[in-house]
Amino acid sequence: MANDASTVFDLVILGGGSGGYAAALRGAQLGLDVALIEKDKVGGTCLHRGCIPTKALLHAGEIADQARESEQFGVKASFEGIDVPAVHKYKDEVISGLYKGLQGLIASRKVTYIEGEGRLSSPTSVDVNGRRVEGRHVLLATGSVPKSLPGLTIDGNRIISSDHALVLDRVPKSAIVLGGGVIGVEFASAWKSFGTDITIIEALKHLVPVEDENSSKLLERAFRKRGIKFNLGTFFEKAEYTEDGVRVTLADGKTFEAEVLLVAVGRGPVSQGLGYEEQGVAMDRGYVLVDEYMRTNVPTVSAVGDLVPTLQLAHVGFAEGILVAERLAGLKTVPIDYDGVPKVTYCHPEVASVGLSEAKAKEVYGADKVVALKYNLAGNGKSKILKTAGEIKLVQVKDGAVVGVHMVGDRMGEQVGEAQLIYNWEALPAEVAQLVHAHPTQNEALGEAHLALAGKPLHSHD
Repeated sequence: MANDASTVFDLVILGGGSGGYAAALRGAQLGLDVALIEKDKVGGTCLHRGCIPTKALLHAGEIADQARESEQFGVKASFEGIDVPAVHKYKDEVISGLYKGLQGLIASRKVTYIEGEGRLSSPTSVDVNGRRVEGRHVLLATGSVPKSLPGLTIDGNRIISSDHALVLDRVPKSAIVLGGGVIGVEFASAWKSFGTDITIIEALKHLVPVEDENSSKLLERAFRKRGIKFNLGTFFEKAEYTEDGVRVTLADGKTFEAEVLLVAVGRGPVSQGLGYEEQGVAMDRGYVLVDEYMRTNVPTVSAVGDLVPTLQLAHVGFAEGILVAERLAGLKTVPIDYDGVPKVTYCHPEVASVGLSEAKAKEVYGADKVVALKYNLAGNGKSKILKTAGEIKLVQVKDGAVVGVHMVGDRMGEQVGEAQLIYNWEALPAEVAQLVHAHPTQNEALGEAHLALAGKPLHSHD
C-alpha cells in the first residue's frame, strides 16, 4: 500500500456527511492540513437522502394542501394533482444547489478531498483507492443507513426504506408506515398531503415517543383530523406480499394492507468491515463509543455523527465535528449539552422542542419542584391567521429557570431558536417576559407563554 506522497495530514476524516465535512471546514479554517475521504457525495445522508429532500417533499405537500384549502382564505384555486417528476425536479434542484455550494466551500478551504471507499488501516491511517493516507489524527464519520427489523427484508419494491421513498416514481394509493418516530411521521404527513391513504404502526404508546407526552397527544389529535390513521402500542409480527400490495400482521393478530410498506424504524451506524474493531476501537451494537469530547479509547481516533450513540441530527453532527476540529487545533472546547439541542419534526403540524420533557424534569428535580404551563395558539393572532392549532408548553423548575420548551403547530420549527436560548441561558420566566415580542407573530406566543408563567398573562386566561 503506497503512502500518499509521504504527506502526513493533521487530520484524516473518513466520511463526508454533516459531522465529517463540518470538521474538515473548521479544521482547515484553523490551519490544520485536512484530508476528507468520502465514497459517495460530500454532504452525506442529510443533504442527499435525509433532511433536505424530505423537507422539500413536505413543502410540496404543504403547497398541495394550500391549493385544496384555498377557499377558506377567500382564494379560488383548484388542486389538479401531483406531478411526481416535477416534484423530484424541484427537490433535486434544491439538493444540487446546496451540493455545488458545499463543494465550493471544501475547495476554497483547501481541504484535500479524496473520493473512494476508505478503511481504517492503523490508528493513524486510512486506506483508500490503493493508497495509504496518513494523519496525526483520524476522525471516523461514516454515518448511518436505514434499519429494518428481524425477518423483515427491505426489497425496494413494495417494502421500502426512506431512501427508496425519496425517489418513488408515483404517489402510492395507500401506505403503511412502520415506525411513528420523526422519519415515519414526516413521510406519513407528506404522503397524506399528496393524497395517499396512510396508516402508521408504532410499537410504543405514542407517536414521536421521544417528545413530551403532551406534544405526542397534540400531534395524534391533529393527525386524526387529517385522516392519518395509526395503531399504537403493539409490536410488528410479519409482512407478506398480497396480490397487489403488502399485508402487515401485528403481535395481537391485527392485520393491515396497503400498496407499499415504508420501514421507518430508525437508522443504524455504518461501521462493519471498515477496520474499526481490528484497530482496537471500542464499540457497542455497531456504534463507536466516545467520551464527551468525541474521543474514542484509541488516543489518535475520534468519532462523530450518526456513527456514535448521540442524537441522530445533522446539526448535532455539525457541532460534534466542529468540537473535534477545535480540540485538535488547541482551542478550549466545551462538551455538548444534548438536552440543549433543538429537535424539530417537520410534519403538519410541526413538533419542536428543546430541553427536558415534564416527565424527565420531574425525574431530575422531583415532582414537587416542577411547574408546567400550556399556552394555546388559539390566543395567538398570527396562528389564527394561518389557521393552525397547537400549544406551547413550558417546563420550569419552581422559582427557577425554564428547563423545557415544547411546541406543536405549523411553523413552530422556526420558533425553536429563541427556545434554545431560553433553555441554554437558563432564563427565568420573568426575564423572557420583559422582552418585547413583535405583534402579530407566532414568535409572540413564546413571549406570551412566559408572561403567563411569570404570573402576568396577557392574551390568555389566569
